Amino acid sequence: MGPDTDSLTIILRQERIKESDEVHPGVIADFGYDGGMLRFEILQASKVVQITREIQFAVNAGG
Repeated sequence: MGPDTDSLTIILRQERIKESDEVHPGVIADFGYDGGMLRFEILQASKVVQITREIQFAVNAGG
């Protein structure tokens, strides 16, 4: 979350964006030419994110 904007962008893949869609009020998803999600942005993130200096990431190995 940057100091100049009140949004949080999570980038999954770096590719050209074909279309964007507001999938929920204040949540914008960007999709690539293959139909897969590239990134999503949360607007007014300070109202949604509690701890802005910490990011948790988990991977489920499917085991």
